[in-house]
Amino acid sequence: MSVFGKLFGGGGKGGKGPSAQEAIQKLRETEEMLTKKQEFLEKKIDQELITAKKNGTKNKRAALQALKRKKRYEKQLTQIDGTLSTIEFQREALENANTNTEVLKNMGFAAKAMKAAHENMDIDKVDDLMQDITEQQELAQEISDAISKPVGFGEEFDEDELLAELDELEQEELDKNLLEIGGTENVPLPNVPSTSLPSRPAKKEDEDEHDMEDLQRWAMEAN
Repeated sequence: MSVFGKLFGGGGKGGKGPSAQEAIQKLRETEEMLTKKQEFLEKKIDQELITAKKNGTKNKRAALQALKRKKRYEKQLTQIDGTLSTIEFQREALENANTNTEVLKNMGFAAKAMKAAHENMDIDKVDDLMQDITEQQELAQEISDAISKPVGFGEEFDEDELLAELDELEQEELDKNLLEIGGTENVPLPNVPSTSLPSRPAKKEDEDEHDMEDLQRWAMEAN
């Protein structure tokens, strides 16, 4: 059995392999374990470095042993770094594959739904229906145009002719007004009388004289 087979708990030949989700989860657990191992090794390296410095002048043998252990820890740390890079790459590949699988599954589901929706549809019937809709729309537009068209009770007049007639009437009225204004210039004015009018008192004397004549005439007729 391979290392990854042992890691993911895979069976022998013919055994059902783990799902993508299970494999991703296992890889994440492994990454977490290796990250903790890295932290442990980094602390051990720091400790061995302190021991080597402490015994550098006092106990050379102990200092050398500390440096050797430090080198081994650093080698393990380098190996873990490479392993983490590999696991991270594999986990990302599995995540992408899982995403693609979900996308394809959903696309297949949508394709089946679309096929079911179109199952009872006939393209010829659809064309006929669209043609009927177009004809009805054109008919509705023609009806709207006919309704909105002004009605003249069967009489149609040329608007240009009506405007021309109106211009003629306006011109005749203008000519008439001009003639009336021109005619007033030749009308002679009345002459001013040369004799003065009698004053109001003179008129009163004439009336009194006329009244006296009437009285005398009536007196004679009475005798």
